[in-house]
Amino acid sequence: MTELPAVGVVGAGRAGQGIALALHGAGCPVRFYGRRAVAVPAPLALDVGPATQPPPWLDEVDVVLLAVRDDALPAAAATLAGALSPKHVVLHLSGSQGLDALDGVRPSGAALGSLHPLQTLVDPRAAPAALRGARAAVEGEPRALEAAERLAQALGMVPVTISGASKALYHAAAVFASNYLVTCAAVGARLMRAAGAPADEAWPALQPLVEGTLRNLLAADSPDDALTGPVARGDVATVERHVAALEAGDQGLYEELGRATLAIAAGRGLDAGAEAAVALRLRHDTDTGGG
Repeated sequence: MTELPAVGVVGAGRAGQGIALALHGAGCPVRFYGRRAVAVPAPLALDVGPATQPPPWLDEVDVVLLAVRDDALPAAAATLAGALSPKHVVLHLSGSQGLDALDGVRPSGAALGSLHPLQTLVDPRAAPAALRGARAAVEGEPRALEAAERLAQALGMVPVTISGASKALYHAAAVFASNYLVTCAAVGARLMRAAGAPADEAWPALQPLVEGTLRNLLAADSPDDALTGPVARGDVATVERHVAALEAGDQGLYEELGRATLAIAAGRGLDAGAEAAVALRLRHDTDTGGG
């Protein structure tokens, strides 16, 4: 088995720290660079310098990973360009952007690509375990794509090629499955408090339900198979009571999610009459419900 490439990670946020730690654990020689001094997990060592200057160790690495915010990618790429050469591969970690985010690097002749772990990286120290088994969206020029796939596999991830033109849709899928799942839980906790649950009991009261739902989701062949609740049953009266109890902003959110839920229920064979009745109640109408 050939040695893994030396990797330089630029960006010392949680994603950069987690990826750098996982790469180190996989046997990659890793250099790490950030624009401000922050504590990083051992055995990582952070070199600090201004965002307007390239890392001093670029000649020592084969692959550069840009772990910076999406809106900072073009500037970071432009800063690197003068210090790179055709021997380098440059990968960004953005889930929503294509290779055009690295246009500033093109004059260097480096091979360009991207590697996006389809996983949340909240605690950098947990990243090596969290990444194992996760998918990784990869794309790029041939040499960069090969490097991205190799690094993903070294971290125990499964590389999946996603074209740059489809990255925004791919990333939106991740937002629905992850970020908005958290948002829905937060709304649920807020409504539980509004219903009278003590502030310190609102979220704990919902946690067993969330855990059960996640178990059902993970055991199902498709998310559709785990659907339960009043919309899935065609329970119009319950839906009406929910909508009437909600204030305008929450009512709109409930109705929008309800319509998406109803489409799933219809695909699973919900009676056409019940579908039509629920659909009528989920049509926003300020004269008939709480807002």
